[in-house]
Amino acid sequence: MSQTMTRSLPTAQLLNELQSFGARMTDPTAGAASRLGGAGPSDHKAITIDGVTIMVPVHTQPAAASPYLVGSPDAHGARRISRNGVDMGAISLPARPRFYDLTTADGIQYSKIAVLHGADVLATTVLQSCVRYQSREKTCQFCAIGESLAAGRTIERKTPAQLAEVAKAAVELDGVKHMVMTTGTPPGKDRGAAILAESAAAVKAAVDLPIQAQCEPPDDDAWFGRLKESGVDALGMHLEAVTPEVRARIMPGKAQVPLERYFSAFEAAVPVFGRGQVSTYILAGLGDTAEAILDMAARLVAIGVYPFVVPFVPVSGTPLAGHPSPAPDFMHGILGPLARMLVQAGMTAETVKAGCAKCGACSALSTYERRIPA
Repeated sequence: MSQTMTRSLPTAQLLNELQSFGARMTDPTAGAASRLGGAGPSDHKAITIDGVTIMVPVHTQPAAASPYLVGSPDAHGARRISRNGVDMGAISLPARPRFYDLTTADGIQYSKIAVLHGADVLATTVLQSCVRYQSREKTCQFCAIGESLAAGRTIERKTPAQLAEVAKAAVELDGVKHMVMTTGTPPGKDRGAAILAESAAAVKAAVDLPIQAQCEPPDDDAWFGRLKESGVDALGMHLEAVTPEVRARIMPGKAQVPLERYFSAFEAAVPVFGRGQVSTYILAGLGDTAEAILDMAARLVAIGVYPFVVPFVPVSGTPLAGHPSPAPDFMHGILGPLARMLVQAGMTAETVKAGCAKCGACSALSTYERRIPA
């Protein structure tokens, strides 16, 4: 791509490229701390461009060779981003949250309980372990849930009291707008729904904060009502991959939960939480074709599930650490049609109450949505 074309890139495509290529940084410790390993957008840093905050890979193998460079601040604190030496405009980095400097009543650093995602989202992994993680024959090949635990950057089990304390402080000190609660899959048929429910109830008792809970489909659809009653506003049950062959190769343990069970769970959960308030994470770039992803997305949208499609980012400490990220053109070919599909359904990121789809920082999807007339 020529330098002239690069300067004229629309914002959606610029964000798309940044999430595929990552970025090099002259001072990688600036702004809110990035994380190596762990659940969620690991090896990323939050960057704000034109008022949109996205998570950009900065510690991955592709990022080391990225054409994008985030410069140091000038005398006024402003930063610029360039592509192959061509200035692309101004960016900013969300500041380090003030709640990170506090400790819980039982002496745990708040940042080990929950972290800031994007610009205003509090995220936590309630249980930082998974029944499948210790077996490379079962674990999801992209998962780094145990890396931050092994490095001492988090604790394995966050109690409801700890989560409530940290959430209240994050709202009061840093203006957090909503919260994501995910979990590794514990033993037991509820798939983590029970610990998510008790955690959500504690947070809602302490502070009025919209919450998304994320888990695998539980054995009993009655858990959806229990989660809703506990204070969960939105639910994520993540497919990650959409075709049987890719599911079996990339996440052999989780693939044992058939797609049919995911769809029966989706169909049971949507009436409880509402259209667009149930979502699923789909990682593009693991082997599913664009056509397969869009076909799955159409099926999901038809029943009221928001398909949050994000570019796969290789995370250090995982079997896929050296796997390439998808090309920007591949993502563009998915996000454009998907955004139109969601706008036509009246089910966009802006309508979601809480969670990954509302935050939108791990994908340019919401930016594509905003370009389409309603």
